[in-house]
Amino acid sequence: MFKKLYHWTLSLAESPRASFALSGVAFAESSFFPIPPDVILVPMALAKPQRALFYAAICTIASVAGGALGYAFGALFYDTIGQWLIHLYGYADKMESLRAFYAQWGALFILVKGFTPIPYKLVTIVSGLLAYNFPLFLFLSLITRGARFFVLAAAINHFGEPIREKLESHF
Repeated sequence: MFKKLYHWTLSLAESPRASFALSGVAFAESSFFPIPPDVILVPMALAKPQRALFYAAICTIASVAGGALGYAFGALFYDTIGQWLIHLYGYADKMESLRAFYAQWGALFILVKGFTPIPYKLVTIVSGLLAYNFPLFLFLSLITRGARFFVLAAAINHFGEPIREKLESHF
């Protein structure tokens, strides 16, 4: 299954739809989709290393835009489904301590979690849920998501062939 997906994404990099598919996955992953854009970014950057940084830019912009949607989900649905879920899981009494944590450490939380493979949608939804400063959220998201995707693209651009050999040998 993974081998087919890998070869499909390599062939996708050659198609005119490559950038649209990548941006769609990056956008969706930041708000609701479970699969990170890395699964498409890596093979596409391996197929066209000269476009790796371009692909990173697409991922960054689409991910931040999707993050804005995730933020909206958290902000708009807090009073309805959000309250219900918080009570369902028994976290109602912990909301104030979470708000205090986010007020003090929210920027660092966004920067660290946005760079890791932890699903970014959790950061975006929680930021909206806790009404974190939206312009600051967007700025921090741009930094952290850009860093993540550009570091990955630069690594692929620099170490592309050994990475390709490892991926293909493990499939």
